[in-house]
Amino acid sequence: MADQRQARAASRPGPTPPIGGGATTRERGFIQRLQEHAPNSTQVIGLLTLVISGAILLLLTGLTLAATTVGLIVITPLVLLSSPVWIPVLAFLGVAASGFVAVTGFGLAVLGGLTWMYRYIKGRHPVGSDRVDYARMRLTDTASQMKDYARDYRGYLQGKVKDAAPGA
Repeated sequence: MADQRQARAASRPGPTPPIGGGATTRERGFIQRLQEHAPNSTQVIGLLTLVISGAILLLLTGLTLAATTVGLIVITPLVLLSSPVWIPVLAFLGVAASGFVAVTGFGLAVLGGLTWMYRYIKGRHPVGSDRVDYARMRLTDTASQMKDYARDYRGYLQGKVKDAAPGA
């Protein structure tokens, strides 16, 4: 048994000594740990891609900022000189855009209402139709009660008129 262990140990290659002389066991442990935690090629390529992409985006951000600054420097005198024309034009465009948005919104609301009414009339029971039915029933009941009250009150008034003018 011991002979087999010795044969296996002899057949295994031992650690290669570092170039430039012998290293202590402490240095070998550090180097081994460093090699174990070394990034693989996929991680290195990913890091390079990230760094290059970040650098390109940073460059483009700087160019955009510079172009915006130069554009404002060039355009500002033109805007100031032509502002008497721009203010009424922008006011008109603002009112026109507001009107367009309002008309579009009202149109969509009407279209939604008409769609709901069509479904309600066809008996498809759209959302909220139970509330409409309840409100219609309440209105009908209230109208009936008011009609009965008016009939009773009319009879009361006719009796008062006859009491006030017996010959009439």
